[in-house]
Amino acid sequence: MDKLTKVSIFPLIRQVSLRVSPLIIRLPVSANQVTTTSLLAGVGACWYLAKGTYETTLTGALLFLIYYILDNCDGEVARAKNQSSEFGEKYDTFVDWVVHAGFFGSLGWGVAQETGQNIWLWLGLFGAAGGSINYLTGIYIDFRFRQHLGEEYDSTGRSHHDEAPAPKGVKQWTVFILRELLRADFCFIVLFLALFDVTWFLLPTAAVGAHVYWMTQFIRGARDYHV
Repeated sequence: MDKLTKVSIFPLIRQVSLRVSPLIIRLPVSANQVTTTSLLAGVGACWYLAKGTYETTLTGALLFLIYYILDNCDGEVARAKNQSSEFGEKYDTFVDWVVHAGFFGSLGWGVAQETGQNIWLWLGLFGAAGGSINYLTGIYIDFRFRQHLGEEYDSTGRSHHDEAPAPKGVKQWTVFILRELLRADFCFIVLFLALFDVTWFLLPTAAVGAHVYWMTQFIRGARDYHV
């Protein structure tokens, strides 16, 4: 636990992962293996969400929560075991894309099957497309900056600051809340909606929000914030 960073109450998922990571650190597993396990949990979540019933959606939401916990744990394990690497960072980002794109597509499929209305599938696919554009845009931006800065470039923005910069003003706070806080604790939103059988609400929201999200990458300093 010595090498695990102390954090404020938000994001809530970090409060969970900081208690799980010390247990994982004692196991003979690498950070990348934790990432792979999170991928399996995420794919399992998508499988259950695609079935569309209340019970399977709730099961999918719980697996999605496990994915989020492990997704936070892999970085904490990497830092504690000195296993941080460029491959690990890219692998983690790839898994995030696969799971989130799959999440919206599977949720849309499940709701469409349950209601008989294909509009829900299209909304889910549009949300998944937004997540895919965000992933590819991030790769492109990283490539351009790496060409310009070489080894000095840090895609996380962490190396440029001793501490994460505090957002100032309405625009910076809006970007911070959208890109960091809501994203980090998205699993709890999903679980809450699943309990009340209203996860369909995420589909029209994501159909717009996922595209707003990738556009914020072009706001100056947006990638400097992290939680």
